[in-house]
Amino acid sequence: MRLENLKKRKHKIDRLALLRSIRDLGSISSAARALGISYKAAWGAVEEVNNLSFMPLVERNVGGEKGGGTTLTEHGSTILDFMETVDAAFQGFLEDLGHRDGTGKELGLYMSFLKLKTSARNQFGGKVVEVVKGVVTSEVRLDIGNGDQVVASITNKSVENLELHSGSEAFALIKASHVIVTTDNQIKTSARNRFTGTVSHCELGAVNGEVAITLPGGKSVVAVITNESIKNLDLKIGDQATAIFKASQVILATV
Repeated sequence: MRLENLKKRKHKIDRLALLRSIRDLGSISSAARALGISYKAAWGAVEEVNNLSFMPLVERNVGGEKGGGTTLTEHGSTILDFMETVDAAFQGFLEDLGHRDGTGKELGLYMSFLKLKTSARNQFGGKVVEVVKGVVTSEVRLDIGNGDQVVASITNKSVENLELHSGSEAFALIKASHVIVTTDNQIKTSARNRFTGTVSHCELGAVNGEVAITLPGGKSVVAVITNESIKNLDLKIGDQATAIFKASQVILATV
């Protein structure tokens, strides 16, 4: 594939720039405008970085002298400072490499395409706390921070290929269409994964709608359910709801 075609296909939000804008402007809407992206896209990126981090990087503040806003957490500020230092050093490396043989710029572009990309709306980074092997499949528990764990059921061969063991790092991927939403926290189900939080986003579509449930620790679970289900559940921002998905619907990945 030609380099020009790769550039045309490249479409992603610069998360480092987004975090920097949130830090400097103190508002997700102002940061979105500064980067020329939609408010929805900005919040989607914020949800992703919070989910992939062991601790939330961004938090929403309600009220206060300025009427609230969006700021980096202490952990987020530390991570951003570190990322800026690493990014500056990396750019310097590419410039030096480019001066030597002219490949630095192209190398940087190709490296960005080698990063993990997936259509799964829910992505959580964490550490494996337990692997229970069966005859054919294994149950893997992934600690994603703040006391939350994702349970995955994958084949023993996958456990070996991914080199999963207690203490290893991995990503859990769950498609939004696999997430069930309920307002009855007492409902009984065989699904191993249950996350209760507050509805932070609820948007109707042509047939299906998108619902985001923010957990007490700051991470979010996104579900795509029918408009009829949203209306039947009478879902509104601020309501308590529970996201449920089966262990067999969790994909684990390592890098």
